[in-house]
Amino acid sequence: MLRDMTVQRLDNILIVVDDIEAAKAFFAELGMELEGETTVEGPWVDQTVGLKDVRSDIAMMRTPDGQGKVELTKFHRPAAVRAGPENAPANALGIRRIMFTVEDIDDVVARLRGHGADLLGEIAQYADIYRLCFMRGPEGIIIGLAEDLR
Repeated sequence: MLRDMTVQRLDNILIVVDDIEAAKAFFAELGMELEGETTVEGPWVDQTVGLKDVRSDIAMMRTPDGQGKVELTKFHRPAAVRAGPENAPANALGIRRIMFTVEDIDDVVARLRGHGADLLGEIAQYADIYRLCFMRGPEGIIIGLAEDLR
């Protein structure tokens, strides 16, 4: 029996941040483009997120191909809360990283270090297929970088 498809696409991934300007600069350095910015508040926002009296700034970043988006949100009210350790390890429960394919991993790592990002380990090679690494950026955000060698 063939079931109807429920998911049409992955629209975006939300990252709650305290310093939205630093987060925008980090993702822009990665090559993402600012699609738009806005401030949201009101009953519809409260109903959607399950909080009261919400006011937040949103910056939507998109990949150059237009297919992937990261939503950066700065809550003014209610204030954001930390759900775990600021620099949780890669094996902590929950969403741990977003993986991006890049052309030159060494160049990207060097540029992101200029925005305060650190390698979690080192750049490793998986067979003759990928060079990979994890980096921790602003707000403790972990991203994965993969350079396709094929």
